[in-house]
Amino acid sequence: MLSGRALAGEPRPGPGPIALDLVSADLLAPKLRKVVLGALAVAIVLAVVLALFLPMWVAVVVGVAVGGPVVVSGWLGLRRRVWLDGSRLCSRGIRTRRLKMPEVVTAELTVRTARIDQISLRLYDGRTRIVVPLALYTNGGGRELPILALRTLADSLWTTELVPAAAIASVLVDQLRAEARDAGLDERPLYRAIDLVRSKGRTPQATLTDREVARLLD
Repeated sequence: MLSGRALAGEPRPGPGPIALDLVSADLLAPKLRKVVLGALAVAIVLAVVLALFLPMWVAVVVGVAVGGPVVVSGWLGLRRRVWLDGSRLCSRGIRTRRLKMPEVVTAELTVRTARIDQISLRLYDGRTRIVVPLALYTNGGGRELPILALRTLADSLWTTELVPAAAIASVLVDQLRAEARDAGLDERPLYRAIDLVRSKGRTPQATLTDREVARLLD
């Protein structure tokens, strides 16, 4: 049987940045732009109408209060990206953060259970902390990172000298195997992590222990 490292492949330079977004930026952008433009339009119309009865500054403040949060949220959604660029894991929100994968000192799998369950990878290199969502599950279905993203992430985790990172890389390799054979959710390690946390009552948020990560490989 191939080892996790053999299946994931030895770490090697990629052809370019690899997106690690659960939902494609190209798919989200048109919807978010409509939300931002709609919120702006509502805020402007509201401010104009209120300006007929109230001081201008009050109308502007009310317009900003109504439309501002939606505009900011939509703008952040348009900016938010996670990607691997060689040995650097990058995350962009308000600002861009970069983490050096070979220098990772903490690697953890975190689970959030709610109406939509989420499992994420949390990494820290001593300076920067980045969270990479790996999968979302709801009502017997869900969305998982694409195969290329999972494989690249597993390859990158092998470059660390951290035992937990190697264990998580093995979990991602098993997830790749499950996706390759179109296995059911119960056979997918990332989904089993959700079940594991729920069965122990560790809701709504939990960090898997090293032993629990190892159980995902059984």
